[in-house]
Amino acid sequence: MKKLDAYEQDILAAYDKGELKSSAPSKVELAKFKAAASATFLKEKRVNIRLSTPDLMDIQARALEEGMPYQTLIASVLHKFVSGRLVEPSGSGARASGARQKRRVS
Repeated sequence: MKKLDAYEQDILAAYDKGELKSSAPSKVELAKFKAAASATFLKEKRVNIRLSTPDLMDIQARALEEGMPYQTLIASVLHKFVSGRLVEPSGSGARASGARQKRRVS
């Protein structure tokens, strides 16, 4: 599971203290949310790509870490790239997964 950032920790603390109250969205808000969800998850095209076995294994491992199917992870990364929102993780650039590091050593 991913670590919570400061904002998420504040929300969790407020929830634990009972400071948050649930409220139902208005009909207008609900319609807006439904439209956004439908547009977000509309998948009408299929794409086939070839990946190396090590790359696919690394993608599957990363998806497992994130708790999502690997196809969803690939689609998410591509969406973030084309929308200009793909950012590299802080630290020392890209990382190799443990699986890839083990394969390189063997």
